[in-house]
Amino acid sequence: MNKEINKFLCPYCGDTLDSADALKSHVFKAHKGRSLPGPVGRIRLFINRAEHVFQVEPNWTLYYLIHDKLGLTGAKQFCDRGACGSCTMIVDGKPVLSCMMLAIECDGKTVETVEGIAAGGHPLIESYVNNHAMQCGYCTPGFVVTSKALLDRNPDPSEEEIVEALSGNLCRCSTYPQHPIAVREAAEKMKAAKK
Repeated sequence: MNKEINKFLCPYCGDTLDSADALKSHVFKAHKGRSLPGPVGRIRLFINRAEHVFQVEPNWTLYYLIHDKLGLTGAKQFCDRGACGSCTMIVDGKPVLSCMMLAIECDGKTVETVEGIAAGGHPLIESYVNNHAMQCGYCTPGFVVTSKALLDRNPDPSEEEIVEALSGNLCRCSTYPQHPIAVREAAEKMKAAKK
């Protein structure tokens, strides 16, 4: 699926226009004396194994683009300050805080969200459920994504390595003891599947 988002929002009146040129023309005509909005960029991302092309504003975060514009709402916005891990996505194999990364920086990158992990049938999903590694569930996508990134680079992590990898993820319900158990179970399932 190739989804293209090509709408431009006038920062002065909120009108939606179809191109950067149309936006410039609109600002000159309707808002004389006002400065033009900053540059916009066209980027291509590979999100959950599908290519997408977007027109992005310079201030859009990766979180905003994927959550609010594309509609993949698995990642959550908890702190919006890069302190909680609930918005974690995997970008080119590394876990990143999507609220702290500008979308325009991601041109050509591969992004994996919790939706892609679930659609791929990763054993983490089932092991998180089996081990009650969630209560309200708000932080769970961030934990799952961070755990997936860990297992991708280290398929047999120790409990200490799991705790270290998940140390940037916060849970208000304090389900912390269950996360290493769930990640170890998923690692064992992955190891058994390879045999």
